[in-house]
Amino acid sequence: MTQKISPFLWFDTEAEQAAEFYVSLFDDSRIVSVSRYPDGGPMPAGQALGVSFVLEGLEFQALNGGPGHPFTDAISLFTRAETQAEIDRLWDALTADGGEPGPCGWLTDRFGLKWQIVPPLLAELLADPDPAKAAATLDVMMRMSKLDLAALQAAHDEA
Repeated sequence: MTQKISPFLWFDTEAEQAAEFYVSLFDDSRIVSVSRYPDGGPMPAGQALGVSFVLEGLEFQALNGGPGHPFTDAISLFTRAETQAEIDRLWDALTADGGEPGPCGWLTDRFGLKWQIVPPLLAELLADPDPAKAAATLDVMMRMSKLDLAALQAAHDEA
């Protein structure tokens, strides 16, 4: 795969572990390559230096660059989840082992990376030409952590 632009993720020391975890969650995903620090480098010899991996066909680059550059809310991975079962599976996996739920479908995984787990239905409901229906959907979403498709649809339909 030769992709002209790829997201680049800076980890302290967990790039390889994070990439292995992420590819286990998504179809059409794999580790492409891992380069390792040599003897005399700033990290222990043999530790992953860089990892190239693919998630759902999109290539990522990851670096073990050491501390000092944590992830922030300014960048997140927007992840479409078609069903409640898929939302639940991804949410549970990404918040496990030290991950943290956030508001409105956002979460932080155990590596500190921010994710949004969002059903395409949400965009449809928010784009409803009836402003009351769109507003009701937004109001309910703003009070959620993990998004609940049935509750979003009910708020929309009852408005």
